[in-house]
Amino acid sequence: MSLRRRLLLYLLLCAPAVWAVAMLVSVDRARHEVNELFDTEMIRLAREVQATLGPQAQNGAAPTPPAGSSEAGEADLRDLAVAVWDATGRRVLNDREGVQLPHRPSASGFVEEPLNGEPWRVYYLQSASGEWLVAAGQKVHERDELVFDLTASQALPWLLVLPVLLLVMGWAVQRALAPLDRLAAELGRREADDLKPVAPGQAPAELQPLLVAMNALFGRIEEMLARERRFTADAAHELRTPLAVLRAQWDVHRHAGDPQERMESEERLRAGFDRLERLVTQMLALSQLEATARPARSTEIDWQHVVEQAMSDCLPLAERRQIELACEWPPAGRHAMPLLGDPQLLAVLLRNLLDNALRYAPARSLVTLRFDDDRMEVENDGAPLSADELSRIGERFYRPQGQQETGSGLGLSIVRRIAALHGLEVAFGARDDGRGMRVTLRFAAPRSAG
Repeated sequence: MSLRRRLLLYLLLCAPAVWAVAMLVSVDRARHEVNELFDTEMIRLAREVQATLGPQAQNGAAPTPPAGSSEAGEADLRDLAVAVWDATGRRVLNDREGVQLPHRPSASGFVEEPLNGEPWRVYYLQSASGEWLVAAGQKVHERDELVFDLTASQALPWLLVLPVLLLVMGWAVQRALAPLDRLAAELGRREADDLKPVAPGQAPAELQPLLVAMNALFGRIEEMLARERRFTADAAHELRTPLAVLRAQWDVHRHAGDPQERMESEERLRAGFDRLERLVTQMLALSQLEATARPARSTEIDWQHVVEQAMSDCLPLAERRQIELACEWPPAGRHAMPLLGDPQLLAVLLRNLLDNALRYAPARSLVTLRFDDDRMEVENDGAPLSADELSRIGERFYRPQGQQETGSGLGLSIVRRIAALHGLEVAFGARDDGRGMRVTLRFAAPRSAG
C-alpha cells in the first residue's frame, strides 16, 4: 500500500473515531451540566415551597398554570411534581394528579425513584423543626431529552461538515506529499549515468535526511563507477602487451624449424601464458574486492593457520629462488595482532605480500614475517626504493623499473584493498638499517581499550 493511501486510510478511520469520542464526551458533559442546572432549580423550588407553607397547605393543592398555557412557557409541567407532608406523615400538598411522590421521612437530598414505570429524580428537604417534609421531583426523561436536543444541535452541523473535512484532509495529504512526487518525477527523468546530487530546494525538513543519504549514495556509486572505468581502461592497456607478446611468440614457434628453437619458443609461450593467467587472476580478484563493501564474514583470526596457508602457497617460489621464509611471533603472553575479519581474504593478503617479497629479494636471502600485538611486518633484503618509487607502490599495474621477475603490478593493490576492508593501513619503506624493503600493516584508527 502506498504512503498516500495509508495516510488517507488512517485519516478516514481516525477522524470519525475521534469525532465519535468527542461526541460521547460532549454528551456526558451536557448531561452533567443539565443535571446540575435542574438539581439547583429543584432545591430552590423545594425551599420556596417550604418557606411559603402556611394555612394554604390545608387545601391539599397549590395553584399551577395549566400545561401548554402561555403562563407555563415552553416547559412541560407534567414532568414536574411537588409534594409536602407534615410531621405525622399526612400529605398536605400534591400538585399533580396521578403522580404520587413517595413519602420517605428519613430521606434527605436526591433520590432516584421509579414512578408509573418511569424514572424520576426526587429531592427531599426536611424543615429545621421537623414539621414539614417537602419533595420536588422531575422525570429523568425530561433531562435526557434536553441533553439530546443540546447534543444534536451541536452534532448535526459537525455531521454535515464531516465529509467536507475528509475531503479537505485528502487534499492536504496530496499537497503534503507533492515533494515526493516531484522527487520521483525528477529521478525518473534522469539518464542512467546522471549521478549529480539532488538539489534540496524547498523540500520539507522530513525529506532532508533522505536527500542527504541519497546524494551520499550517488557519490559512492559514482566513485565505484569511476574505479570500474579506470580498472577497465588499465586492464585493456595491460592485456594488450602480453597478448601481443604471445602472438609474436606464436609466430616464432610456428616458423621454427630447429627442435631446440621450437623448445625455447614453447618455453617462452608457457611463460607468457603463465603471466597472462596470473594477470587475469589478479584482475578478477581485485575487481571482486573493489565491489565489496565489507568482508563476507567476520571471525576472530587465527594467524597461525593463515600464515601456514600463505607460506605453503609461496613455498615453491621460495625454493626456486633459494630464499628462506621466517616468521617471528610476539613474546609469550602477548597476542599477535588481534583482529576480526575474513581468514580467506587475509590469507590472500599475506600470500601477495610474501610473493612480492620473494620475487624482489636477492636469491639465497631471507624474507621475514613478523607479528606484534598491534602490527604485522614483511621485510626482505632487496634493494631500497627511491622516494618517488615508494610513493607509487600499490598503484595498479605499477612495477619499479629493472625487475627481472614476472608480475602484474596488482598484488599490492589487492593488499591495500583487503587491508582497507579490515580497517588496516599499509606503509612501505626501508628497514631500520636503511636496506631492504619493509611493508607494515597496522590499525588505521586508535582502538578502544575494550
